[in-house]
Parts: sequence; structure tokens; C-alpha cells
Amino acid sequence: MAVLFAEVPQFYALVERADDPALARRPVLVGGDPRKRGLVQAATPDALAAGVRLDMPVAEALALCPRARALPTDMRRYREVSRRLFARLREAFARLEPSGLGAAYAALPAVGPEQGERFRELAAGIRDELGLPLRAGIASGKFLARLAASHAEAGELRRVPAGEEASFLGPLPVSELEGVGQKTAALLAELGARHISDLVALGREPLEQALGNHGLRIFALACGRDDVPVRAAAHSQSLSREVRIDAAVAGDAAQLAEVVHDLARRLEEELRVQRLVASKLVVKLRFADGMPASRSLTLAAPAAAAAELSRIALELVERGGGAARPLRGLGIQLAKLSPAADRDRQLPLFQTTS
Repeated sequence: MAVLFAEVPQFYALVERADDPALARRPVLVGGDPRKRGLVQAATPDALAAGVRLDMPVAEALALCPRARALPTDMRRYREVSRRLFARLREAFARLEPSGLGAAYAALPAVGPEQGERFRELAAGIRDELGLPLRAGIASGKFLARLAASHAEAGELRRVPAGEEASFLGPLPVSELEGVGQKTAALLAELGARHISDLVALGREPLEQALGNHGLRIFALACGRDDVPVRAAAHSQSLSREVRIDAAVAGDAAQLAEVVHDLARRLEEELRVQRLVASKLVVKLRFADGMPASRSLTLAAPAAAAAELSRIALELVERGGGAARPLRGLGIQLAKLSPAADRDRQLPLFQTTS
């Protein structure tokens, strides 16, 4: 059994570029209003190469990449293109686990050399129909398949055969591992691990002592072990959006509320795309000192409206101390998802704490 991960990277930005030939040779940013400290949600590769980072203020991104064209999100268009993309993907793969609007996992019973050619045919068809570049990775687990895809060229399938995980992972920087941000990478560097091969050589115990269970998870991924199954269910099991918090925003209640509103709007659009509602909301906080915290609510009635999600999230941010202490990261996760009936109306929420 193997896992395939196929994606159109930076989906929103590349949809915008595909729709407008004038943007073919110009960097593209998609996000909020730069006059209101809107954040970058997607950027074309040339913008990223210029130093643009996702979730940074659009105004800062334009300062780094002055040639870029900044565009507002057009979720109606992205949903339309996503439906067409997934229709093509389902022609090739019977069961998919969506990962956002522009990517999906598939479990494969077997891997053969013919799959590379089949994928190139699929990618060429998507390029011709939608004008979008599809790339993919195949490996023994979800993380490794996604990482392999990130190292594939547009239209290509990058395969990591069983037994060759170490040769693929070893030369890569530890920052390529899921869960390794700047702070964790700096700590690992202090331990002598700048590349994944260095981390494997350290062994489990130093990582567990330094990072606890998180260190064990990082070590497993560095060894190519990932037992998270592909869940090709009828719908997603959870949805989440996260953002880094600018120092100026962290001390401003109004701007922090706008960040929460933006995350809630993005989640509302994703719920609408998949025709889902959520019965649980989790807020994840990371403070300026690196300490994490989370708060959650189980809802008496399912929710999907951004206004309601935002209101609940702001209450949880305050309950978790996010309004009183400087924040550096904030995320909202929606769980206990279920299909939304067309006749359902959004009802007031009576919530219980969990």
C-alpha cells in the first residue's frame, strides 16, 4: 500500500494567474485588503522566491515584491475551479481525502512504473482544461508523499520507493519536517541537527528530553515513519486555519478581532464548498514566549456562519489568555463535521465547554 498526494500548489494564486493572461509573467498575491492589514493567503512561486511568506501582511509582501499584483480572494471562483479539479482527480482515483480546495490524498493498492505516465496524462489534461499545474508525490505515508510532491516539478510525479526514505530525507533541512518551525529548528541546531540525517543520528532520547512527545513525532517522520491513514471519507473530518500574529496586531484588540474574523470567513467558505457544518470549535494559541494553549467548545447546534464562528472563537481567545498576553500564532479548528442539509437554517448556538 502506498499514498499519493496530488496538489496544485498555491491554488488561489494560480487560479488567478490562469484566469488572466496578463498575470502570466507577474507575481501574484491573494489575500486581504493591504489598507486593513490583510494577510497573504496564497502567492505564486516568483513572489515566494522574493521573500513573501504566507500569512504576512499584504502591505509587507508588496514592499518585498513591488511587481506583484495583489488581488482579493474570490472564493466563488476558487470553489468552481476546485469542483472541476476534483472531478478530474476522481476520474483517476476512486477515493480521495481532500486537503483544501487544490489538493488530495489517495491510497494506492500498488505502485508501478506505469503510474508516472498515467499521472503525466492526468496533469496534462488538467493543464489543458483548467490552466493549472498539478504535481504529486508517492511514498509510504501521507507526510512523505506530501513532501515528495513539494519537490516535484509541475506536471511530474516524485516517487520515494519503499526502502529509500532515508536517502530522500537525509540531505533535507530539518525545517522540511512537519511541526518544525523556526524556534524548533533553532533548538535542533543547538543539538547539532541541521539536516534530517543529523536528527536521525541523534536518536530518540535527546529529542524526547528536549521536546517530549513532539520530539518523538519529529523523529518518527525523520525516519520516514508515518502511520496516519488516508481517510477517504464522504467528507472532511476537521478543518483548520492558522496564522502568525504580527507584534503590532498582538497588542491591538480590534486588529486581533479582524484576524479572527478573517480566519472564520475562510473556514465558512471551506464549509460551504464541502457542504458541511461543525459541532466543535477549537482555538489554538501560541504566545510570544513560545508557550501554547488551546480552548474548545462543543456546540449544541451545528454552525457554519462566519459571524458565529468568529464570535465563539473570540470568546475562546479571551478565555485562553490571548487578549491579555502577546500572541505570535493563532489557529481555529472545526471538528465533528457533518453534512449540511439544504433546508437547514443557522440557529443560535447553545454551547457547552469541553
